[in-house]
Amino acid sequence: MNKRVDRIMMSLDVRPAVVAEAIEKKIDLLIVKHPPIFRSIDRLITDDVQTNMYAELIKHDIAVYAAHTNMDIIDNGLNDWFCERLTVKDTTYLIPTHTVKMKKLAVHIPQTAAKKMREVLSAAGAGEQDNYHATSFTVNGTGRFTPEAAANPTIGSVNVPEQVQESKIEVIFPETKEKQILTAMLAAHPYEEPAYDVYTLDNLAQTYGIGRVGELDQALTTEEFIQKVKTTFDLAGLRVVYPHKEKTTIKRVAICGGSGEKFYRNALSAGADVYITGDVYYHTAHDMQETGMLVIDPGHYIESLCKEKMVELFEQWKNEADWNVDFFTSETVTNPFSFK
Repeated sequence: MNKRVDRIMMSLDVRPAVVAEAIEKKIDLLIVKHPPIFRSIDRLITDDVQTNMYAELIKHDIAVYAAHTNMDIIDNGLNDWFCERLTVKDTTYLIPTHTVKMKKLAVHIPQTAAKKMREVLSAAGAGEQDNYHATSFTVNGTGRFTPEAAANPTIGSVNVPEQVQESKIEVIFPETKEKQILTAMLAAHPYEEPAYDVYTLDNLAQTYGIGRVGELDQALTTEEFIQKVKTTFDLAGLRVVYPHKEKTTIKRVAICGGSGEKFYRNALSAGADVYITGDVYYHTAHDMQETGMLVIDPGHYIESLCKEKMVELFEQWKNEADWNVDFFTSETVTNPFSFK
């Protein structure tokens, strides 16, 4: 975890050809959507192509970080990028998965150190609200304390009552960032015993979920929409499950990247005219056909969109944080299917 990283490559999959590309490019860290180990490893022998791939990663000191479902559920993640490409708007989650509550930190600090503390808290991830960052509230007042014999006060003397002009800084943050924010605050605080409170908020909770459901600006015919999907994702072909009761126009669209066939009933409940997902099973397609909803299977590989979109984000973060690293988009096509 502490190894130096200079060259980072983004890929959808970890396959032998991707590993060979990473070795050739002298990559230190490979970031992918699909984890490299999908099935249990019975024997670690290098004459097996799959396990030899793991050995090559280790021999060449290439770390692998996989963000699988994480990339599906997060805001501005893969399913949102699909919707952007298809011009599907006013989206909501197909299936909510969990909710992250917000917390508030209120910390008391000498007024002379308040500006620095606000900067530290912002850098740690506090104060991010929708389209704003570094949000906070500060109120000034008087702090009073008396150091005891064992104290080593930053301000004042042992057994002498002291009062200091202090600022109370309030910031909010998701509960998942509490540890890093408190660690940063305590490290930057000048007091031996910082005074602070942490509250759990009942409002502003963030919900996450699998898939998206939204609306097209204007309705399209079934065939127009099928062609739109093919063009958007540059597909040579796709599979379509036409309902027995003909669907003539498409307006409300549900989509779930990867293998989301088991969520088709959620798409129905959401009033979708069409459900787009990959790897639809033969017998499930029969069930789908009876629902009256069009189903389009563009394949699993449309998730390769994550390569260019993630590298765009990496470059943005690099500029913001002044990272001295190089990012690469894998040029290896890992789609096992071809259309003839």
